[in-house]
Amino acid sequence: MDIAIIGSGYVGLVTGACFADVGHNVICVDNDERKVKSLLGGHIPIFEPGLEELVHRNVSAHRLHFTSSIEEGVDRSQVVFIAVPTPPQADGSVDMTYIEQVAREIAAVMKEYRVIVDKSTVPVKTGEKVANTIRRYNKAGVDFDVVSNPEFLREGCAVQDLMCPDRIVIGSSSDRALALMKKVYEPFMAPIMVTDINSAELIKHAANSFLALKISYINAISAICEASGADVEKVADGIGSDKRIGRAFLNAGLGYGGSCFPKDLAAFIAISEELGAPFNLLKEVQRINRTQRERFVKRVRETLWVLKGKRIAVWGLTFKPDTDDVRSSVAIDIVNDLLREGADVIAYDPKGMDKVRELNLAKGALLADSALDAVRDAEALVIATEWKEFEAINLDHVRKIMHTPIVFDGRNQFDPATMKDLGFRYYAIGRGDAA
Repeated sequence: MDIAIIGSGYVGLVTGACFADVGHNVICVDNDERKVKSLLGGHIPIFEPGLEELVHRNVSAHRLHFTSSIEEGVDRSQVVFIAVPTPPQADGSVDMTYIEQVAREIAAVMKEYRVIVDKSTVPVKTGEKVANTIRRYNKAGVDFDVVSNPEFLREGCAVQDLMCPDRIVIGSSSDRALALMKKVYEPFMAPIMVTDINSAELIKHAANSFLALKISYINAISAICEASGADVEKVADGIGSDKRIGRAFLNAGLGYGGSCFPKDLAAFIAISEELGAPFNLLKEVQRINRTQRERFVKRVRETLWVLKGKRIAVWGLTFKPDTDDVRSSVAIDIVNDLLREGADVIAYDPKGMDKVRELNLAKGALLADSALDAVRDAEALVIATEWKEFEAINLDHVRKIMHTPIVFDGRNQFDPATMKDLGFRYYAIGRGDAA
């Protein structure tokens, strides 16, 4: 099929590359001409395992194309996916400027029937507004359908998620549009759930909010574990073995971050309030998430007494491993909390350093060339992102080159007994007293 993806950011680029890899002819559209030129030159602006190879293979096969012209994308495609940003506003609601702008631009250039697909995470009833906008600005009165097709991609394994999805949600009441959408997804061999547009739009916000709730739930349990001397890992294993609950997203730590959970949770709260059905439970999820970071920094402060002038190493800056995404990263928040208290922070991340420099985050922190360089002469180590690279480091050597071997593990990456045997003072999340 001929497919256009409008927006070549994280979701758009991964979606376009995967669609091309299963045989579709895909044109990715972006209004940032520098990004388009960069993509045409073979440069991938984000790190995602497997993505660079996927893009290069399908560009070489002439199945994946890039342009800055929406008209070209719409003219050459049967199905047009909208995958532009939906950033949060100050009150938590979603800024729909980019969605509305793209809908108007599609309307202005659309000459014959097209299926317009909302791929971006949008508030419920957005499909209706997109359809009204296209009708208003398409002077020729061309027939079209609007479909909701939310994405469920996890950074760090997005290619796998798209190629082997748990389910594909398609919101539409048009048989013509559904037939085309099923043809798009025919190569993926995944169950297709057909709903009305409003239900499809709600599914994404409801799913992400529930996952954030699970994270905050186990973090609240971790505080009880610390107070009682219990081990949150054993508690999580015990409750997670119940098939009704499941073990996924029951990992205690510094809390959720990134470009999705904080934004989607705030948006769902705003949506529910606008609809007159306040979802106050989600406000408590937000509070627990915020408190978890505060509790962690408090423990660092209480252990080291005075943070001013202390040399503290931080491993990890991205919001999760296997990505270079530092947006709304709890690791960055921790670094800035320590800097505000006067600590001398030296940080290292396997993939996020360039983005930290580019976005001018963590002002005042030094960025080390390696994990070992970061901990040299450090008075404490904070583990803020659970990169596999850190597990392979010789911890005995780490202890020897640190000024004082104190570790605050915000991701429960290491075993407390092992760390104690190696000679560290080791503090984890919800795992009783320090080793």
